[in-house]
Amino acid sequence: MSAALETLAAVEGNVGTIGYGLAAIGPGVGVGIIFGNGVQAIARQPEAAGLIRQNMLLGFAVVEALALIGFVVPFILT
Repeated sequence: MSAALETLAAVEGNVGTIGYGLAAIGPGVGVGIIFGNGVQAIARQPEAAGLIRQNMLLGFAVVEALALIGFVVPFILT
């Protein structure tokens, strides 16, 4: 037990960077879901490709904005 506490105490640096690294998984999964479902939707209804592409890019922008906010917040809070 004491070895685990010593290892835990040896962690140095900003823990926010570790948090952001873990939080970056969510937007990565979100982008994959957005584009995967967008391609499937365009394959099913090619006549609606313009509208689907527009909504797909809007969703991508929102997900990436959340990722950038997650990148900036640890620096603001320290």
